[in-house]
Amino acid sequence: MNPVELLNSTQLSITITRLCHQLIENHGDFANTAIIGLQPRGVYLADRIVKKLEELTGLSNIRHGALDITFHRDDFRRKAVPPIPSETQVDFVIEDLNVVLVDDVLFTGRTIRAGLDALMAFGRPKRVELLVLIDRRFSRHLPVQANYTGRMVDSISSERVTVDWIETEGIDRVTLFSTPQQP
Repeated sequence: MNPVELLNSTQLSITITRLCHQLIENHGDFANTAIIGLQPRGVYLADRIVKKLEELTGLSNIRHGALDITFHRDDFRRKAVPPIPSETQVDFVIEDLNVVLVDDVLFTGRTIRAGLDALMAFGRPKRVELLVLIDRRFSRHLPVQANYTGRMVDSISSERVTVDWIETEGIDRVTLFSTPQQP
């Protein structure tokens, strides 16, 4: 299967704007809300979300951060190369806040479970919501569902969804492609 572009740069921007309007509708002035991106790839989306929210609302004090989940994953000991953790940047107490966890692709749900475990080290939030750019439904290993979804994609396990960010790959796009079959 040739790669299929799911979202180009313009469509990605429109999708982020739509997600921001949904957040504004549910969180108002964000006084009791924090937006936390899961390292590494969810942070790019969280940063875009916060920037667009500030543009749309005129607010400049939206709590946001980045959360590393490396050692909370259930598979970190199974890798041949020791994992290198990313930086956690949560410089506020999440106790009694509404927290919006942000990730780029929701697939099996294991990353989100690890994110929830890591989040608890910073206190007990009032509520946790999940925002994802791409929801690969039909692939869950755990009962995880996003509150805010950019786009749902029906894909099989031999397919992969890749989100490219201008900050790292030099282009904004989301692509679906087949991975080689294992013998």
